[in-house]
Amino acid sequence: MDKEPLTLNGLEKLKEELVFLKEKKRPEIVAAIAEARSHGDLKENAEYHAAKEEQSYSEGRITAINDIIARANVIDVTKLINDGKVIFGSTVYLENLDTSEKINYKIVGKDEADLKQKLIYFQSPIGKGLIGQNKNNLVEIKTPAGIKNFEIKDVKYI
Repeated sequence: MDKEPLTLNGLEKLKEELVFLKEKKRPEIVAAIAEARSHGDLKENAEYHAAKEEQSYSEGRITAINDIIARANVIDVTKLINDGKVIFGSTVYLENLDTSEKINYKIVGKDEADLKQKLIYFQSPIGKGLIGQNKNNLVEIKTPAGIKNFEIKDVKYI
């Protein structure tokens, strides 16, 4: 059972999701199942089967979140000394040398990753390529879309 690296923010979001699933979603699903049962024959009751399927998904997610929290290795980078090195939890400010585009990413765990919010998984190609690098380094990263060249402009532990 490996430890799962998580940022402090990621842990809080998982806990919020767990509370939502247990306290709001679970009672809604139980009520939907009871309602569908009251309609009679369960063999051909689509509402009942849909509610049971939703219950199965929800309970599976609750189990998964509990497992992640139990294995969590929470890393709070704000308590570390910033030496300009890209580490798990750091925010990296980059310039794409091919397009001159400036972009920043926060390097996070699997359950926190969301490219739209500029949160990248530390095991993704870009995450792997950045971890261990230092401020002002030039980095060449092989991605599924091809090779990308970046300059690390800044690294913040926020």
